[in-house]
Amino acid sequence: MPPFSYHRSTSLPDALERLARDGARPLGGGTDLLVSLEERVERASELVDLRWIPQGADITATAEGGLRIGAAARLAAIARHDQVLARWPVLAQACDAVGTTALRHMGTLGGNLCQRPRCWYLRAGISCLKNGGTSCPAEGGESRHLAILGGGPCHAVHPSDPAVALTALHAVIEIAGAGGTRRVPIAEFFVSPAVDAARETVLQKGEIVAAVELPASSAGGWQRYEKIMQRGAWDFALASIAACRREDGDVVLVLGGVAPRPWRVDHSVEQDVASGGLGVEDVATLADRALYDARPLRENAYKSALAASLLRRAMTDLSTRLPGY
Repeated sequence: MPPFSYHRSTSLPDALERLARDGARPLGGGTDLLVSLEERVERASELVDLRWIPQGADITATAEGGLRIGAAARLAAIARHDQVLARWPVLAQACDAVGTTALRHMGTLGGNLCQRPRCWYLRAGISCLKNGGTSCPAEGGESRHLAILGGGPCHAVHPSDPAVALTALHAVIEIAGAGGTRRVPIAEFFVSPAVDAARETVLQKGEIVAAVELPASSAGGWQRYEKIMQRGAWDFALASIAACRREDGDVVLVLGGVAPRPWRVDHSVEQDVASGGLGVEDVATLADRALYDARPLRENAYKSALAASLLRRAMTDLSTRLPGY
């Protein structure tokens, strides 16, 4: 691993001042960043530790009845937080699905949202669109774990479990930088490879995720996160789903593990699921409609079957849940 210096920030202004320097990178739990440095996916001359910033890991209620989660909050703490469990259980389930127990106690929410893709070509240092290359070698090569939806020209999958749940909950990302603070809906936080294949998020140089806010309107109802892995545990999602029926009856379905960003199912499909009373054939038809735009590569067509299975299970459950359940 190339050498770097370490700085422990004890205030947000100090952290932002350090991160404005060339070669400085923010450090949360380090579970992805340190691996990325070792694999030379990332480069840094200085790591700026954000975990010591006051209130950076706090989980607090907002005046509007929502919840503000500091970006330095550990995934394990979110998964067992009373309010998250009671009102936004899909996020607790998604955080609890990340990695191992040790990784959940180390990893932070901000770091998890900003982690780099696990594409084999990127991690092996093979020329690709994310490391300065001019093409995606996965298109004719190793593609088993890559995108079937929203891919092209890069087909790397975003690996975050919490991001899928947060998308279903209409979370808002609070971003801090030298120019001040801005708020971005999570649906706009992740960058499509069609827009910029070299980036995964809208973060600019020197900016960090400061917090994530859950709106009160997304609390309650019926919520579930389900994940299919190659191994029984401790692995990234081959496919996952966050499914919610809100107390007002609206349904939200978001897929993970199948696209470069959390993939929201077409709203017309969600509306049909919300109408309820679906039979087996109705559910199968809706699952097919949800995956109409899937474009598998040579080796990952199996992901369509996995995603369809998750959708059918979620749709069957959601169609039987009444508002306020």
